[in-house]
Order: sequence, then structure tokens, then C-alpha cells
Amino acid sequence: MITNLNQHLPDDQPRVKEFFLARQPILNNDQNLVAYELLFRRASSGPANVVDDLAATASVIAHASELGIDNVIGNSLGFFNVDAAVLMCDFVNFLPCEKVVLEILETVEITHDLVERVSELVDQGFTFALDDVISHSDALQQLLPLVKIIKIDITGMEKSELARLVEHFRLDGKMLLAEKVETIEQFQDCTELGFHYFQGYYFARPVILSGKKLAPSQLAILQLMTLVVADADTSEIECNIKKDASLVLTLLRLANTPGVGVTQRIDSLGQALTVLGRRQLQRWLQIILYAEHNKGSHFTSPLLQLATTRGKLLELITEKLRPDYRAMADTAFTVGIMSLMDTLFGQSMNDILEQVAVVDEVSDALLYRKGFYGDLLKLAEYIEQIEKTGALLIPTLQKLGLSIEDLYALQLSAFEWSNNVSSRV
Repeated sequence: MITNLNQHLPDDQPRVKEFFLARQPILNNDQNLVAYELLFRRASSGPANVVDDLAATASVIAHASELGIDNVIGNSLGFFNVDAAVLMCDFVNFLPCEKVVLEILETVEITHDLVERVSELVDQGFTFALDDVISHSDALQQLLPLVKIIKIDITGMEKSELARLVEHFRLDGKMLLAEKVETIEQFQDCTELGFHYFQGYYFARPVILSGKKLAPSQLAILQLMTLVVADADTSEIECNIKKDASLVLTLLRLANTPGVGVTQRIDSLGQALTVLGRRQLQRWLQIILYAEHNKGSHFTSPLLQLATTRGKLLELITEKLRPDYRAMADTAFTVGIMSLMDTLFGQSMNDILEQVAVVDEVSDALLYRKGFYGDLLKLAEYIEQIEKTGALLIPTLQKLGLSIEDLYALQLSAFEWSNNVSSRV
């Protein structure tokens, strides 16, 4: 029997502002972004604030669906954790079946009613995944025909054990997703074993390659950034940009991105440079560096998505906290964007900063996570890996003087902006 969501929510159910939202990237074999798992965590502010986390999660997901799932996940799929109570609620039907994957938690008791409900939702077009699978049990067999994706937690699992598990589910024709992939070595092992999807931040961890040289296109963009910072003549900047036709086209696309604040269409490079100004030009050049890294892909670069989201979130937070200091918001954006350049270039952050001129406050944030911008960057990193670092969020927010409610709203704006930018580079 399907029940109403409100029957499962306590009378003192906290509002959405008491929850943190995080999205964790899911990549394919080519390391391109295909989906996000959306995670909602209650802000544990004290022992008196004890509620049913799963019911609360249902409440927040319902709210997110009202705000627009597309604003959070863009063109990607969204994975949502669900338990038996949530599945039996009518709120599931508010989610767009073509945009979501419902993850059945490993703690769910598999009953006849649950199997019937999952079957009904599959008939409606929903896709299901089994979460945190570490073995194949008899109980699991009841749901297996209805499930498309098996998520396997690879933490602490021997490769031989993992291989047996993979083979079992591959024989059943399931798509396999490796969870908690934290190193490139783990990704390579899972690829060899036949996994289709990967979840974890291995792609964002710098792998320093001694003697690695930047691609000519990346060097050209860094040289342009140097000209902008040095306040070179517009004619000199325009001349350098025109040497690369693809760079011209990319800049024009980005200049016409919603949210830039330009009311008329920009059709020429000269017009773009005049209307946007140096601040926006520097911003787009920073973004294009990530796009160059993934050039030719039909999918979204996870590094581009992560960097642009960080940059925009740090900018929006600074605008909120320091409304009279526009230059600080620009600096915050730069910190967010540059925070992943060591991964992008395969060089240490020290080496990166020798090639790109930045002020001391930026280098302190990037190298040591110090100062106001360092705190902003730590906050963004804590959110991204909320399962590991969620306990550090409240103290950091308190230090910055930012409310959870404001953070939630700014996150949604950053997600939407990043989605728009990524679709245009």
C-alpha cells in the first residue's frame, strides 16, 4: 500500500535549512561525468535535534524536486538513496523517472510488499540500483530482476574477492558501479575487472608527473591570463586570442552564458572584450583551461564541473558575507577555480603558482588553506566529501558567519551556473 509522505514525518520535522546538500560525481570508463549521487545530511547541532534521518531526507528531496532537479544535476542523472518507507510514499512520483536512479539502501529489509512496489515503479519507468553491495545473498535475489545497477563498495575488498562478486553480477547482465574509488590505481583495477561506472574523488586528486609539459593550447591560455593580469592593451589581448579560432568561439559562447549579466547577444570578439571587461575575461580563460583538458568529449568533464562549482560557490559566499567588496568575490572565484589546477596540469601547486601570478592571499589559500579564502575553500571541500568531513561543516560555517539556509541557496545557484557554463565550453 502506498502511503502519504507526511505520515512518516514527525511534527517537529526540521526545515530544509537544517540540512546540507552534497552531490558526488559518477563517471564512466572514459572518466566523463554521467551522473551525481545527491546526498542530504542533517546538520547535527546538538543532542536535542534528534529526528529520523531517512524521513528527513525524504523531506529534503521533496523540496529539491520543487526547486527543480535540473538546477542541481543539469543534463546528468541523479541518484537518490531510498529506504522502504520512502519507497512506499507517494512523493517518489514527484521525481522525473527519466532523470533519476533510486538507490535501495543495503539496510532495507526485502519483503513481498517492497518487491511489489519496486516492480510497480519499474513499470512506471524508474531505474533502480542496489547500494553498498558487498556480497550476493538469497534475499538479494528477489530484487535482482528489477534492478539495473549494482553499486559495490570496494573499501577494504581484496581484488580476488571483488572479481568473484563482479563475475556473479555480470552473468546476470547488471551494470556495475564501483563506490569509494579514491585512487587512480583503484580506478584502473576496477576498469580491468569490468566495472561500468565509478564514484569517488580519484579524478580530482593530483598525480604529479615529473617533467610534464603543458599542451600548447594551455600555454597560450596561461600567456593570455598573464597579459590580462598585467593590464596589457585590449588590442594586444585581442590579437593573441585571434590566433586560435576555437578559443574565439569558446569565448563567444561563454560570453553569452545566462547569468553573465549581458542583455544583448555578443557576436564579435571585440564586443565581447568590451562588454565583459578584464575581470570576466580572466574568469573565462580560467574555465577554458579545464575545457581544453577534456577537448573533443561528448560528455562533461568532472574536473570542469567541480572547478566551476567551487569557483562560483566561493564567489557567491563572498558576495553574501562581504557585499561591499566586489574585488574579494572575484578573488574567491579565482581560488575555487585554481584549487584543482594541480590535478589538471599534473604539477604541484607550487609549480603552478610560479607560472600564474597571484596575490599572497590566494597562494596562502591554495597552498595552506589559510585565511578567509582558505576557509572558503575548506568549506567547499568539506561539502563535496560530506560523508567523511561533515562534522567539520558547522564549525567552519560558524567561523565564517554563514547560515546553513544561505549555504543551501548559494549551492543551488552555483550548481545551476556551473551546469550552464559546462554546456557551452
